[in-house]
Amino acid sequence: MSLPDEYLVYPHRAYGMDQDHYAWRPVQDRAPIRWPNGAAVAAMVVVPLEFHRLDPLGKPFKPPGAMVTPYPDLRHYTTRDYGLRVGAFRILKVLKAAGIKATFPVNAVLLTRVKPLIDAILADGHEIAAYGLSADQIHWSGLEPGVEVGWIAQTRAAFDAAGLKPRTWMSPARQQSFATLDLIAEAGFDICLDWEQDSVPVPMKTAHGTVMAAPVSNELDDRLLLIDRRQGEDEWATQVLEAGAYMAAEAPKVGGQVLGFTLTPYIAGLPFRMHAVRRILEMLGADKAVWAATATGIVDAAS
Repeated sequence: MSLPDEYLVYPHRAYGMDQDHYAWRPVQDRAPIRWPNGAAVAAMVVVPLEFHRLDPLGKPFKPPGAMVTPYPDLRHYTTRDYGLRVGAFRILKVLKAAGIKATFPVNAVLLTRVKPLIDAILADGHEIAAYGLSADQIHWSGLEPGVEVGWIAQTRAAFDAAGLKPRTWMSPARQQSFATLDLIAEAGFDICLDWEQDSVPVPMKTAHGTVMAAPVSNELDDRLLLIDRRQGEDEWATQVLEAGAYMAAEAPKVGGQVLGFTLTPYIAGLPFRMHAVRRILEMLGADKAVWAATATGIVDAAS
């Protein structure tokens, strides 16, 4: 039985990408980026502050870090709360000692719930990014019409009420619908941490202007490596530092790149893991080949 002719007809089939946000571009055709002070690598430390519901909706899936056991899963719920009460402050202390400015994506519902933590982040000169409403309100194309628009508007309004005007957006679970990029651009966000199609910031076209994709490596994610893959802390720290060293070695040929990775407070901020966090941040902060900066600083330097 032969296939009908229309089965092989796909309107986006062409040389390059099957979408029009950015074009296909091999690395050898990329204009080399020069970071400040002659650095070979830009380190972008991302510290996500998440609010996980005790009774997660789980639509279309439970986000990473969601409750595990039947309701009420107080053990996992309070562990996440521990990260916001204790772990995040430990990470702030090490960031300050290493002289590194980080990006803190924050769920909008946390802006008033953890105000002392928000104040401490701002006092140390870090960047606050928008992280949607909560970890459980996931953007996807199966949402009812108007829901995603409303969520983004509520998120922007919550940050406005807190006196914050973030340019940077990260979606809960780093999950988007087909409309998310257009909607966040319309809401005034021009940097996004969801996409990682390159190891440098990439301009993406939307109906409301350009949004820059600043890459955060999922393969270096602390939750993925330490929890899901059950690696040891020293192995994880070595992987982060090896990635940076490899990028630095590539710089003479391909230019500067971005070493983007996460430090999740309820994971990286536990006492038995702080030696690894300290090792990563101290070595990056002392390395003359590394320029550590916020997402906004990195995008602006690359533009």
